[in-house]
Amino acid sequence: MQPVSIDINGRKVTSSVEPRTLLVHFIRERAGLTGTHIGCDTSQCGACTVLLDGQAVKSCTILAVQVEGQSVQTIEGIADGERLHPMQAAFMENFGLQCGYCTPGFVMAALQILSRYPSASDDEIRHQLKGNICRCTGYQAIVQSILSGLEKVRVASALKSSARQDRI
Repeated sequence: MQPVSIDINGRKVTSSVEPRTLLVHFIRERAGLTGTHIGCDTSQCGACTVLLDGQAVKSCTILAVQVEGQSVQTIEGIADGERLHPMQAAFMENFGLQCGYCTPGFVMAALQILSRYPSASDDEIRHQLKGNICRCTGYQAIVQSILSGLEKVRVASALKSSARQDRI
């Protein structure tokens, strides 16, 4: 057993684990956060996508011991209390989910798209989502959800910026 301490959604989670424990299992079993799903056991589906120090990664491909001292953000950590993150709201409003199993992974991948390509096109989004699979639906609603989420974040940023200017 090896002690591991990981910042997950702003909370330090420390536990002793076998060196072969995957990050996805640490998140689900040690941190008790079950929004990160295990979908395929082959790193192909993306249901386990989280942000590791701001980068979207498949948590089934990384050992928990490799993440010692780093910061992980899961689907549970992006809402502001009871208020959904704009990307989560966009998925709901645009029917970007069916059964919902893959949705946390898509939302987390979308957050990386947001940070890298804030004005992403339909084609850029599709390209960036190649590592995520939805078995229930076509991808049009997912892409539309991400486009909508990008717009929601742009509008929210503009409003915040405007409010700051008003106070100055």
